[in-house]
Amino acid sequence: MNRVGIVAKVDRPQAREVVARLVEWLAKHGKQVLLEKETAELVAHPGPAVRKSDLPAQSDLLVVLGGDGTLLSMARLVGDLGVPILGVNLGGLGFLTATAEAELIPTVEALFRGEMLVEDRMMLAARVRRGEERLTEHVALNDVVITKSAMSRIITLAVSVEGQYATGYRADGLIISTPTGSTAYCLSAGGPIVYPTMDAVVLTPICSHTLTNRPLVLPARLPIEVTLLTGQQEVMLTLDGQVGVALGEGDVVEVRQAAPRIRLVRDPRRHFFSVLRTKLKWGER
Repeated sequence: MNRVGIVAKVDRPQAREVVARLVEWLAKHGKQVLLEKETAELVAHPGPAVRKSDLPAQSDLLVVLGGDGTLLSMARLVGDLGVPILGVNLGGLGFLTATAEAELIPTVEALFRGEMLVEDRMMLAARVRRGEERLTEHVALNDVVITKSAMSRIITLAVSVEGQYATGYRADGLIISTPTGSTAYCLSAGGPIVYPTMDAVVLTPICSHTLTNRPLVLPARLPIEVTLLTGQQEVMLTLDGQVGVALGEGDVVEVRQAAPRIRLVRDPRRHFFSVLRTKLKWGER
């Protein structure tokens, strides 16, 4: 891991100092530092500045300084390159960016000593079909969400699994989540927490009109199709809360396990359940 790409959420007040500290340590230890263009503006002598979209292909390791949203945007760009990502939290909840700012340099030192784990996480691939036309296709690390606009009425969805009709929803929307995303929007909507390295998909309705509609956990290998049966309403498909596609009546959202897997660096001393206790305050009154 000689080439280290760095991307930061530049509007965080501590970003400048943290980037400078990390760049100094890496240079001192003979690593080639590649900075995303906006991140490069935070330091005096940045060296090579690279477009965000090009950074994964030129890096052996990505260090993401910010929040989960910053990491999610980089994960989609990594795709099938297999570049490991170290997420460092500069504020907020930070399930994916679990490394605290104060632990940055000790964590990097441990990583280069071979003392850190690299976990594989599944992703989802979603594409929209309108009749015989395929409109778009994207991948998501957290979730694929179909939701109505604030002023729209309840929307109606039909869900098929492995080509067979499974259920229908009349709800404000539907969250299709990976295990990684089970602690994100899915959890807020009443979905289960799923161990993050599992291969599974969670379907969680948003404010379902039918109380018997409960979250559903499926094997990741099963293809899912969601058909929008509602017309003349504003309905959106969003991926990781960052990419949006407008849907129309009769559109079909096809969701399957993506071929690429994301590799996240984790401290072996910080287990998933310790992260839950820290972030969700499990066991506290």
